[in-house]
Amino acid sequence: MSKTFFVRLLFISCCMFFSNSIIAQQVENNEYNKIDNPRNEEGIRDKNIVSLAIGAATINGDFSNSLLEFYIHIGYKHFLSPHTNISIGFNKFDLGYENVFEEGFISIDLNLEVFILPYDMFTPFVFAGVGLNAMNDFEGQNTKAQGGVGIEIFPKGPIGFKLFAEYNQVFADDLDGLVSGNSDDGYLRVAIGINYYFGESNKRKKTKDDVPTIINTNPIDNKN
Repeated sequence: MSKTFFVRLLFISCCMFFSNSIIAQQVENNEYNKIDNPRNEEGIRDKNIVSLAIGAATINGDFSNSLLEFYIHIGYKHFLSPHTNISIGFNKFDLGYENVFEEGFISIDLNLEVFILPYDMFTPFVFAGVGLNAMNDFEGQNTKAQGGVGIEIFPKGPIGFKLFAEYNQVFADDLDGLVSGNSDDGYLRVAIGINYYFGESNKRKKTKDDVPTIINTNPIDNKN
């Protein structure tokens, strides 16, 4: 059994597991996100995150028959507001073509990330940023830009479950060892993982309607 087959099987299994989790959590989401939920008023996510993920990477370069290779991620995120956080991540992954090229890489990425629904259990998110890409021995260093999308499910504990995909555009054409064509090389990474939340609560800013007043707390009785 080839390494490529094992990686593909692992990746497909993870995606199926995460999809089933999404369906189950959506059933609970309707009750959990009612307006009288105290966690919803406070902001259900804390300001700091340690992120872990595992998945697959595939190259888009100068050869054909690219392989689906192993990918692992660890990172830290800090919320600047309930919707927006800044993150730094370390990534270890392999890229290759069948019978032609296979190499291990690392990257350090800096991203700005936006949570679309920060007060809900289920939220899409988008991110973009810049990074540094290199081989395992730190040779062949290149700058890059990346961007991606994902979804997160955040139940009642400190851990959120996520699925995301990102495309990385390297500012060089020799990532695969061959300079050919007019475009630079790139690669796609897809992963399933967890976010561990800790620290101060990411509180919702109160509006005028949220501030108690004499009229709101002691409404006038018009029956008299």
